[in-house]
Amino acid sequence: MSAAFIGAIILGYFGLLLLVSFITGRNRATDNVAFFLGNRQSPWWIVAIGMVGSSLSGVSFVSVPGMVRDINFAYMQTVFGFFFGYLVIARLLLPLYYKLHLTTIYTYLEDRIGHRAHKTGAWFFFISKLIGAAVRLYIVALMLQYLVASRWELPFWLTICIIIAMIWAYTFRSGIKTIVWTDTLQTVCLLTTLGLIIINAVKAIDMPMEQIIDTIRTNGYDRIFVFDDWRGKQNFFKQFFSGIFIVIVMTGLDQDMMQKNLTCRNLKDAQKNMYWYGFSFIPVNLLFLFLGALLLVYAQQQQIPLPAMSDNILPELAVYHLGGWVPVLFATGIVAAAFSSADSALAALTTSFAVDILHIDETDKTKAKRSRMLIHIGISAAFAAIIMLFKALNNTSVINAIFVLVGYTYGPLLGMYAFGLLTKRQTNDKWIPYIAIAAPLMCYLLNYLTRHCWNYTFGYELLMLNGMLTFAGLWLASRKNIQHQ
Repeated sequence: MSAAFIGAIILGYFGLLLLVSFITGRNRATDNVAFFLGNRQSPWWIVAIGMVGSSLSGVSFVSVPGMVRDINFAYMQTVFGFFFGYLVIARLLLPLYYKLHLTTIYTYLEDRIGHRAHKTGAWFFFISKLIGAAVRLYIVALMLQYLVASRWELPFWLTICIIIAMIWAYTFRSGIKTIVWTDTLQTVCLLTTLGLIIINAVKAIDMPMEQIIDTIRTNGYDRIFVFDDWRGKQNFFKQFFSGIFIVIVMTGLDQDMMQKNLTCRNLKDAQKNMYWYGFSFIPVNLLFLFLGALLLVYAQQQQIPLPAMSDNILPELAVYHLGGWVPVLFATGIVAAAFSSADSALAALTTSFAVDILHIDETDKTKAKRSRMLIHIGISAAFAAIIMLFKALNNTSVINAIFVLVGYTYGPLLGMYAFGLLTKRQTNDKWIPYIAIAAPLMCYLLNYLTRHCWNYTFGYELLMLNGMLTFAGLWLASRKNIQHQ
């Protein structure tokens, strides 16, 4: 496939997103209330479909299939934990957010704990989401640079600017109101692309499905449960419980994901969205892992040497070996995945910075809208800068890098919310920033000591440890018998 043809497909896809943006923003309010909450008119099933694409992103599209070589289907242990995490969000967090009529979820921290807790939570989210979203865009930028831009001799920095400008173009006017609908379109595109790549991979292997499945089982690729290595990262109990808490913080305590839920018409709709969205994660991730197993079978059959980094298995086989429409499908899939993740992150970061950090005054709607648009542009520029920095520094699997980041930055959020929800004690608000910074530093030190002294490496359970340390710090700084009003 020529670079021009792939580029034309991507531009056509972008044009479709602009059309959706125009339709959703036409003859309707485009003030900050619409940008932040979509006037709370989103159908729950549209939100549920769109959230699938936002959660998967280009990282899952590239990294999850590659995991099969290293850990077989063991990632499903974490995915099973995800489902129970979504149940906790639906039954515990969503009722709280709707009861308080929140625009950003970190406002709860000010009501329950204090002003500094609010600011600390917002800044931890802002930094983590900004870096995480930039990492996801980095994946897409690399792929498009290879598939299209490099053939036109465009520099990498220009590729990044073009991608971010595209995302900004269809989100700047109506924000989350548009994103709820464009993310649905992008999720459908992503899953359709995934299915078509699987079909092409099966055809390339040219064996009956029963024989393909037997080959996968013979090689042990379908192994899910790991109970025999308690020291290793893939132990079932570590993965399962980490999955629960990863979802609680990455969805329930994440303004990006919760902002979509808060656009639903009422709490009941938001809960239905969460149940169906959480359940859908299981078959969708199984499909990604099945694709990874198919790629390994195909490479073994054709005696194709695989790249050293697992993240490169799907890109290399899709571009160099599977042929036909697969390169176009691959490019379209990662663009859909990355756009659906990055656009909602951009809207959420704009919302949180405007409401939580700057406290924009909404009495003058014209001035408030202008301030919000300037923030939107500034965050877009920050994406580009961080992507260039990440390109220079990254030397590990992207999905692991993101989850390690989550372990350090979302841990304090987990601890603060747990303290607020599970206790009635009142902590000293001035100590919150110091406790929130100290907990991740202690986690880093403990991880270093256990790895070098006892040959034990923390996995995703680092998130739980981080939250526990934050909770303990808040408890020590709190007073007894103070009832929360």
